[in-house]
Amino acid sequence: MNKFKIIAFTHKTTDVNDIGKLHVEDHIASEKLALVKAVMDIEEMLYLSTCNRVEFMLSVEQEIDAVFLEGFFKAFNQDWDTDYLDWIQKNVQVFDGEAALRHLFNVASSIDSLVVGEREIITQVRNAYEKCDGYGLTGDLIRLVVKKTIETAKEIYTETNIARNPVSVVSLAYRKLRSLNVKKDSRFIIIGSGVTNTTMAQYLKKHKFANFTVFNRTLSNAEKLAHELSGNAFPLSELNNYKGGFDIIVTCTGSSESIITPAVYKSLVGNDTSKKIVIDLAIPNDLDAEILNNYDVNLIAINNLQEIAKENLKAREQELDTCKVIIDANIYEFRQVLKTRKVELAMSEVPKKVKEIRETANEVFAKELNALNPESKEVLDKIISYMEKKYISVPMKMAKEILTNQK
Repeated sequence: MNKFKIIAFTHKTTDVNDIGKLHVEDHIASEKLALVKAVMDIEEMLYLSTCNRVEFMLSVEQEIDAVFLEGFFKAFNQDWDTDYLDWIQKNVQVFDGEAALRHLFNVASSIDSLVVGEREIITQVRNAYEKCDGYGLTGDLIRLVVKKTIETAKEIYTETNIARNPVSVVSLAYRKLRSLNVKKDSRFIIIGSGVTNTTMAQYLKKHKFANFTVFNRTLSNAEKLAHELSGNAFPLSELNNYKGGFDIIVTCTGSSESIITPAVYKSLVGNDTSKKIVIDLAIPNDLDAEILNNYDVNLIAINNLQEIAKENLKAREQELDTCKVIIDANIYEFRQVLKTRKVELAMSEVPKKVKEIRETANEVFAKELNALNPESKEVLDKIISYMEKKYISVPMKMAKEILTNQK
């Protein structure tokens, strides 16, 4: 368990806009993360990136100290200078062993989330594991950790009221939007058709908004969301040429750079001088900050939802003690899981060894075996096969009982 470690950057220690520095776009993730894993001699790695956190889960022998972190992030981004590396050291949180496991349980259970009680995080953890497993980055330890993490989170959501009347970053953003008394005929531009924007679009449709134009890198995905909204769809490359006007932009893409640059915004707004609303739930932000200096924009973004999130936490604090009890129990259970797995791995060579002994015995006693009649050979073979199975199962069972009964 001591090999399991987490390098974390979260909304609790880091400005959410800065967390975007650590975002990795999907098309380069496999290569970039594999390089870090190889350079730092890491056995297993899982990368989790959400709107308010980036975390690296590792199976590694080395201590995660300042030297390790410098090497890790130099490999992560070779263009980073000393200012970036200093930022890393000031904002990073490091967890190891059971503290790392507890932290991950808290994350997946939304206890550590910007919005306590939001259920999306459990899906994000699962999806992050599936991606990294597909990249060949994970192994046995992280597999077991993630499995137990999902089980723990589900138990908390089921057995407590932490997710009663569930909220999320999207629901908080929508709540903020409604407080601005926007008109039902407002013109929406939706940039990106991922889970976050699709969820937001469902809120908008449910509350009778109906004027939508969707832009996405992959046109077919834009068309799918636009069809659900009875709107129009365009490839993202056409955003700069759109002249249909807008009142509200909803944007959330996985881009590492601003999608809505000053030039793009100028083209979109044209001669319209009325105040606009931009809901930007991307990390890093899709809206270039310079736009706010030159145009009248009401921005709804992750960082200005934090006050609402604090109120949400107060309403759910009474559930945290119950959650802690569940997490403590699952950490104890995971110790037993690791002990059992240690036995399984240690005993995995037993069948091979027993087979080798049997083959050697056949050679040593070849003369005697050949002297037996067919019926005697068959009986002897059955006896040896029976003993072979017992030689494998009995030690396995005994070893598991010894280890799992240890305090």
